[in-house]
Amino acid sequence: MPDPFVLRRFQAEALAAVERARVAGRRRYWVSLPPGAGKTVLGTELVAARLAAEGRRAVVLAPNTAIQAQWIATWERYGRGPASAERDLTADVTVLTYQSLASFSPDEDEGEDEDEDEGSLVDRLHDNGRALVAALRDAGPLTVLLDECHHLLEVWGALLREVLDPLEDVLVLGLTATPPGVLSRRQAEQVDELFGDVVYQASIPAAVREGVLAPFAELAWLTRPSDEEEAWLASSATRFAELTTELLSPGYGSVPLLVWFDRRIGELPVPWATFERDEPELATSVLRLVAAGLLDLPEGAVLREQHRTDLTADDWARLVDDWVRGCLARSELDQDRSVIEDLRKAMPGIGFRVTRRGVSGAGSAVDRVLSRSANKMRAAAEVLLAERSALGDRLRAVVVCDHERASPTSSLVLRDAPAEHGSALEVMDALLDAGFEPVLLTGRTVAAGAEHARRLVEVLRGLDPGLDLATEPLPGLEGRFHRLVGAWSSRRWVPLVTRAFQAGHCDVLVGTRALLGEGWDAPRVSTLVDLSTASTTSAVTQTRGRALRVDPTWPDKVATTWSVVCVAPDHPGGDSDWRRFVRKHDGYFGVDDDGQVVSGVAHVDARFSPFAPPETDIFPVVTLDMAQRTAERDVIRARWRVGEAYRDEVRRAIRVREEGPSREAEPPRTVEAPTPPWARMGEAGVVGTARSVRWSPWDAAREASRDPGLAAHAWVVADAMVAAGLGGPGAVGVRAVVDATGTYRFELDADASTSSLFVDLVEELLGPVVAPRWLIARHQAPSPTAGVGWRVLLGRASPVARTWFGVPAELGRNAGRRRAFEQAWARWFGPSTVVAAGSDVGTAALVSAYGTTPLDVVTLLRSSWS
Repeated sequence: MPDPFVLRRFQAEALAAVERARVAGRRRYWVSLPPGAGKTVLGTELVAARLAAEGRRAVVLAPNTAIQAQWIATWERYGRGPASAERDLTADVTVLTYQSLASFSPDEDEGEDEDEDEGSLVDRLHDNGRALVAALRDAGPLTVLLDECHHLLEVWGALLREVLDPLEDVLVLGLTATPPGVLSRRQAEQVDELFGDVVYQASIPAAVREGVLAPFAELAWLTRPSDEEEAWLASSATRFAELTTELLSPGYGSVPLLVWFDRRIGELPVPWATFERDEPELATSVLRLVAAGLLDLPEGAVLREQHRTDLTADDWARLVDDWVRGCLARSELDQDRSVIEDLRKAMPGIGFRVTRRGVSGAGSAVDRVLSRSANKMRAAAEVLLAERSALGDRLRAVVVCDHERASPTSSLVLRDAPAEHGSALEVMDALLDAGFEPVLLTGRTVAAGAEHARRLVEVLRGLDPGLDLATEPLPGLEGRFHRLVGAWSSRRWVPLVTRAFQAGHCDVLVGTRALLGEGWDAPRVSTLVDLSTASTTSAVTQTRGRALRVDPTWPDKVATTWSVVCVAPDHPGGDSDWRRFVRKHDGYFGVDDDGQVVSGVAHVDARFSPFAPPETDIFPVVTLDMAQRTAERDVIRARWRVGEAYRDEVRRAIRVREEGPSREAEPPRTVEAPTPPWARMGEAGVVGTARSVRWSPWDAAREASRDPGLAAHAWVVADAMVAAGLGGPGAVGVRAVVDATGTYRFELDADASTSSLFVDLVEELLGPVVAPRWLIARHQAPSPTAGVGWRVLLGRASPVARTWFGVPAELGRNAGRRRAFEQAWARWFGPSTVVAAGSDVGTAALVSAYGTTPLDVVTLLRSSWS
């Protein structure tokens, strides 16, 4: 019987890659494909191929029963006999859950701590788990498929290594939607031990270009806390201000905090680059102290975009942690013991606990108030009103929450904090008030408005005539919602309610991430509103994947995924929900207004920075723009350029935005590098002799006063890199695009490492002048006259003003590179000499330019996909 599936490009390429690796002698493989790209079919094809070629039976491990059922159904569509869910492994294909293996005895801790040597994990398994391990060892040649294997990075990795390593003849394939580029160092090490290098990967943008996933837009609704929450946050901000004032006091501790870091950083046993690599978060907090003018810039450090922002509560916690562990806890002085005691009392107010071992998280009350703000529930209703206005009857929305009901306030949270919000039931309440008929779908409840619940019972009976259901008021909600009760469980009601939702009997489902996450499949979902707090890459990818399925009934489907973000601008920790929003988009790619596919919050809105939320006065403008975008799905689809060629690779880019009033929108344009202005005088003219007098004095004067534009700074860097031996194609390889807001985007058409270096050097050149070792001036020529022209040609023109730039460290590292930079600078801006910061000229320049950016611009580093 022919196979019932036609393989997509990704599936066929992944199978070929696995086969090449198998022929080369590898026994373990790892494939990363986006949600909805067909990992189940890919795995089933591999199982079928190995079964047919070698008689090799298969065991599939899946994270939950929903995905287990999908594997069984997919295999049975092949018509090669049923798949089994029994532990005896006698069937050709057995599909089990990870929990069926990782079931520990009641007297043992569930899971494992890989940092502790507690003997064999297999020995600690429940009898059923040990029996399954024995069956695996006795089963002979096997193919083992580990579906959604990102779970192994968090829960079962050490156990599976112990189970799989002794098996003599087993092929192991890990399937996941988590791309390798976002793994932490520990996760990458575990993956390497289990599988080795990834053999094939495809990204979400690639799947959209292929037409495998629907085009989509990431949108955000920004809100402030409610009045009650604002009042509580104001008192919390006062306590925080008192704490930070005390921390900066000169006599607070025998070695005050700033003195500690001045010594600590000044006496580093390793170069700053090594310290920054090993302790990136602490290094960022230290450089934010520098940006605030509280510390000197460490030798070798560079202030980048992420450092030019106010210190956050997390920054203060990291700094205090280092101070406590490295200084105060080692002191026997009563003064330092008193400081530790003060910190123990004060730090819980901003969500941290202090001991002599340092600072640890304690559950921030501020973060809980913001992440579960009452205004976020109301905003969800506003979002769906905008979506219904845009889509009408096509609207199929899913609202994902953490909990069905608000949990009691944690004992670690301040007792006077506002009431808990953020429950699925509270969202239901807001949606009902807004005129929707939502359905609550969780692991323990199916509920709707009273009249809608009765209609839903009839719909579900039509789908499953044997279903015996009734409705009853949901306790504690004054009869606004009725739940469906009967002899059923979530295994039965989830697929039934999903079918009713797909068919249009309800247009909004409200549920929990645990139920509406991986394994839940509803291709008609048009809109997803994410109110959950989970921000791991796997959780974000899986949650957003629910909306990206292609809808056979709507070939031009474009999905929207909304994040609702609450910001308290007057509180030092008031950006915690924004930072969660940033983490959710870190490494996640979407299309921006210019049709560029970029990672991070920049694809939501070009005005968004990953390091600080926007000013609250533009919240209404952002909200209006986002609501308008829901009605522009055809524009969003066009920006994705479905069906066009792509490389499926990621490059770093830098955006440069001029400060000042916003500009009137203009069509995006590409800026091509012209012949360098001063090079047109000939190299002799550049260095200041009169040998090349082909130009008239008037031409020379006009050319000297001409501004080559902001892009010339990128061209200078690219040319200097070539001349300095750092690689790249020079200015001709710079891609410079100006978007509708006047923001420049620069990329270098070179290999990944060279293009990344280019981005860093441009940012350093345009960044604040703080402590460069070398400087260079851009001279402003006098108004063009014939006399000025002759002085230009003779190399004797005196500038009327100059702007100082710090020479990027890599381009000032030795005399040869400095000469290369001078020459590149001269070609674009005219003759200038690199001067040492410690010279008389350099010292005067630093005094005048310290802490300022040479141009009134903001630099933003981004990653783009092509």
